Amino acid sequence: MSTAACIFCKIIKGEIPCFKLYESAKVLAFLDTQPLSKGHALVIPKTHGEKLHHIPDDELSELLPIAKKLALAVGVEDYNLLQNNGRIAHQVVDHVHVHMIPKPNEKEGLSVGWPAQKTDMDKLKVLFEELKSKM
Repeated sequence: MSTAACIFCKIIKGEIPCFKLYESAKVLAFLDTQPLSKGHALVIPKTHGEKLHHIPDDELSELLPIAKKLALAVGVEDYNLLQNNGRIAHQVVDHVHVHMIPKPNEKEGLSVGWPAQKTDMDKLKVLFEELKSKM
């Protein structure tokens, strides 16, 4: 997707209005217009990239600190931080973004299933060695 067609790039440029909560040279934070709960907000890098690994590390440095400040500003004890990469991982907008989703009770906010699988420790060790060698 080109930056010209990206809804978040249009928000950054001021072509589409938003409820701006924070802005710096690297990031923009604003309220989600389709919230899962009161205070649901997004933090986006100003550099366009579809997936996390497309954004330079120095451009990512403010994402979590600003998400933390948003959580504190909302004042809830429980919240989710969510960052999806790719369609099958539930990414809808092709621009990196972090959701800060307050979880004030069981009904509001993000609902998540966690289909944990049994672990074959031998296979896990092989995977560990493979991944460690690439770090």
